Amino acid sequence: MAVDPPILLTERLELRAPVASDFAASVAIVSQPEAARFFGPQTSTADQFLRFCRGAGSWLLYDYGLFVIRMREDEQVIGTCGIFHTWRDLGPDFDDEPEAGWMLTKESRGKGLAGEAMGAVLGWFDRTHGPRRVVCMIDPANAPSIKLADKLGFASLREGELPDGTTLRLFERPPAGC
Repeated sequence: MAVDPPILLTERLELRAPVASDFAASVAIVSQPEAARFFGPQTSTADQFLRFCRGAGSWLLYDYGLFVIRMREDEQVIGTCGIFHTWRDLGPDFDDEPEAGWMLTKESRGKGLAGEAMGAVLGWFDRTHGPRRVVCMIDPANAPSIKLADKLGFASLREGELPDGTTLRLFERPPAGC
């Protein structure tokens, strides 16, 4: 069984494990047109719940998962980010690996918050789990996320296609120190 997830603090942010009451905020964020365009066709509430549970449940099974992002001085959820475990049927070089992901509200983008949050998450992950390869997938049209992935040490792996036909760019971050 997993240990209690940490609370990570940065200069501006608080990152904590999601709780059930965060589900509505998570759906609201991914439903914003600016975010939804990078998540493929709009999905049902049931699909969103499975996504939310996948990120939260990763804590129980793997001792890492998604974090809810809040400004330190505010209770409002402005995004989610983290490293979680999933299977996407993208192949043995991607599936069954720790996967990084980040998503912020429209109002929170362009301020360096995703980089600040993911820098804290990757630092915590490296200290807690040792040197491990981490993957991520990004819509080819999402230039800001591709730029951030590069800053975080991710390199292009290949293109991949989800079972629904969505084409994505796949990235990998080699184990820290390699």
